[in-house]
Amino acid sequence: MTNPLSSRQGCGAPATGAATPRTASSGARAAAPGPHRWLVLAIASAAQFLAVLDMIAVTIAFPAIGRDFGSASPAALSWVLNAYTVVLAALLVPGGRIADAAGRRRAFLAGMLLFGLASAGCAAAPSLALLIAARVAQGVAAAVLIPTSLSLALPAFPARERATAVGVWTAVSAVAASSGPVVGGLLAAADWRWIFLVNVPVVVVAVVAGVRYLPRRAEGAGRAGAPDRRPGLDPLGTVLVLVCVGALVTACSQASQWGYAAPGTLAFLAAGVLAGVLCAVHVRRAAEPVVHPDLFRTPGFTTATLGLLAYFVAYAATTLGSTLLFTDVWHYSSQGAGLALAPWPLTVLVVSAFSGRVVRVMGERAAALAGALCFAAVPVWWLAAAPADGSHYVTAYLPGLVLAGIGTGLYQPVMFAAAGRLPAARLSLGSGVLMVSRQGGTALGVAALVAVTGGQRHMDAAALRYGWFLVVVMAALAVGAAAVLPAARRAE
Repeated sequence: MTNPLSSRQGCGAPATGAATPRTASSGARAAAPGPHRWLVLAIASAAQFLAVLDMIAVTIAFPAIGRDFGSASPAALSWVLNAYTVVLAALLVPGGRIADAAGRRRAFLAGMLLFGLASAGCAAAPSLALLIAARVAQGVAAAVLIPTSLSLALPAFPARERATAVGVWTAVSAVAASSGPVVGGLLAAADWRWIFLVNVPVVVVAVVAGVRYLPRRAEGAGRAGAPDRRPGLDPLGTVLVLVCVGALVTACSQASQWGYAAPGTLAFLAAGVLAGVLCAVHVRRAAEPVVHPDLFRTPGFTTATLGLLAYFVAYAATTLGSTLLFTDVWHYSSQGAGLALAPWPLTVLVVSAFSGRVVRVMGERAAALAGALCFAAVPVWWLAAAPADGSHYVTAYLPGLVLAGIGTGLYQPVMFAAAGRLPAARLSLGSGVLMVSRQGGTALGVAALVAVTGGQRHMDAAALRYGWFLVVVMAALAVGAAAVLPAARRAE
């Protein structure tokens, strides 16, 4: 399922042009909305949609891919998904750093081109090994696109519109995630290669529009309007971040197959923790570390990072748990399960249209708190009201999906908006850090749900109740993060 929210209470204006100007004329220029800002948001959202959709839709195509590559083991086949997920998570921070250093517009267009070429490679892959290699390339491209898309879109909007813009961006992600099973099922019914081929025309349109409409101005404009010095690269820090995030996500992704106490799982966990400790030591000593400690001294940024991590553990466990309930317990088809989940993203779309207004009235802390409380109420409702069969979907299960949509539409935009509190030269990097929380939380949520439900091949309603208790705990942590979110500076 993201930046300064409103002129009254929002997450402060980013350093790019939203700070107090030196002159009235420069202030007018800073406050003027970008003439093509909604088109810029559409281009950025297209990248977000493709990156998320290709993570979800492929899972539905596993049986069809397995039939084409009949000699592949289930463990090998799983890397069609895991190669993308692990590479994406591991490279989000380096990708954001590279975009800040090389230029966000340039990085975005290069990422889109690579994503399109990699998608075509996936569709044409004659072997499983080449398909996995193309998925790795897709993950690299997505790791540049996701943080860059947000950092390109936000400066085009005045502070009063940013909550709405971020709400739209969040809604696009939620729609991509929840529509993935339906889209994947429909395309795989014809040929699984269409899942990748449909990306190509979207990429072409986005690149053509991006060349024409994405802003060409200096991408690190400081408070006085002068470009900030672009940060240098940090090779050692980049490797440590890559190993830390990649190893931890790999451990979470593979734990259900390898075993939670298996040597492989423990080895990856140990490698990730060790790399994280070494990275923490390194960033305190390096002149220009890949993740500067000042990032986490920015008011609200650390809170948002931890809040999003907890939220996405709950989000992923809710999504997977609901899908397993529909398919394994209530015996819906994959397409039927996707349609049953549809009220969630539809509610997000509705709430996103009003999120800016809600935040202006309530304030960002209260809006995020309301969203987190709504999400925490979802598993409580299901524990109390959902029957063991699907006979009461409308009265027992649907209200929880609507609450999840309200929670998503209010919580995510406020917390992702923390990137807008950062200096302009670190906007993509900050977005990348927040996206790591999303990807890491998603992987951890899936692994945690499988662990608490006993790793059953076919889920039952009794086991899923443990999953809903997990969601309650993680959503409560998200509530706590919202409650302590510091107020942002008032936009001038």
